[in-house]
Amino acid sequence: MFCFLKPFLKTLVFFIFLTVYSITWAEAITWREVVHEQRAPFYKSTEAIRVADNLLLFQADIGGWDKIDSRRNSRDMVSVLTAARKRQLLSDKRHRCSLDNEATYSQMRFLARVYAATGKDKYKEGFLKGVGYLLKAQYPNGGWPQFYPLLGSYHDLVTFNDHAMIGATRMLNDVANGLQPFDLADGVMREKCRLAAGKAIACILQCQLVVDGRKTAWAQQYDRDSLKSVPARVSELPSIAVPESAEVLRFLLSIDNPSPEVAVAVRAAVVWLEKVKVVDHKVLTVPDESLPGGVDKRLIRAPGALPIWGRYYEIGTDRVMYIEQGKIHYSLDALSHKHRIGHAWIGGRWPAGPLEEYEDWKRKWKIGLP
Repeated sequence: MFCFLKPFLKTLVFFIFLTVYSITWAEAITWREVVHEQRAPFYKSTEAIRVADNLLLFQADIGGWDKIDSRRNSRDMVSVLTAARKRQLLSDKRHRCSLDNEATYSQMRFLARVYAATGKDKYKEGFLKGVGYLLKAQYPNGGWPQFYPLLGSYHDLVTFNDHAMIGATRMLNDVANGLQPFDLADGVMREKCRLAAGKAIACILQCQLVVDGRKTAWAQQYDRDSLKSVPARVSELPSIAVPESAEVLRFLLSIDNPSPEVAVAVRAAVVWLEKVKVVDHKVLTVPDESLPGGVDKRLIRAPGALPIWGRYYEIGTDRVMYIEQGKIHYSLDALSHKHRIGHAWIGGRWPAGPLEEYEDWKRKWKIGLP
């Protein structure tokens, strides 16, 4: 009898193992991994379909999604949801929506890829509902706030921080141009996206900071009316923000048949980024048992090291800014230990990729810039 049951028991144990492994993996995977690190075959997998179904549950009636970060629902969006949690999500479709931390346009891209892989209309419908949200949320001047419907305070500023502005612009530009797999809109909606993307690009060009008559790069946030660089949170003072500027530059380099205005903006940003790079230095995390956690962060001289950039540069002086409690310092050592190690003030190579793309861009479009 036992011998007869052995094959059955082995099969049962195997399927139990697969089920437990699948659930454990699903709960452990992060939203960033789902969006940015999966290969094309993933989007037709059972796992991708499960996550896409989750996203439809999290989508608000207005068409967007709430922001994703470690304190809220990033893990929830990719977890195996209980029946009770699904009922709760279905009953709450009027929650806030955002472009912060890659929210909304990332879910849209995922849904479009799953639709391309599966052909299931509900994913296309969710994507198009997201397009409608982006069109509603855009300011008349072409910018986007961090949250829409508006929440007030710095949330209503035209937001380049965390790539909100560029993420929305790129999404609508892809729809307008019929770029697969985002070629899901009809002619009327594609035209709306084309006009919205055009306004957004014009806004981006207008927001490029000018110092002593020369264009430089971009700030994190702008006043929604004047489009002047303005502060937001205590560590986000008016400044030229390199990670955001690098992403703007990457987007502008992707535009087909760039206009003379785009070409001028690209060239100016490249010149400024080359000017402010920090050479022959690198940032190291060093042991120091006298400090909390036993480590410290130092900017040290390192001849021959790859160029690095600061996070924020002071408008007008091009000095790297280190900010603590709203006060500007000009060296990493001036910060408290907590602030020194808790933020990437300097050491990033954000513009390295776009700067490498620049020469190919000039050759491709035969633009006679120096």
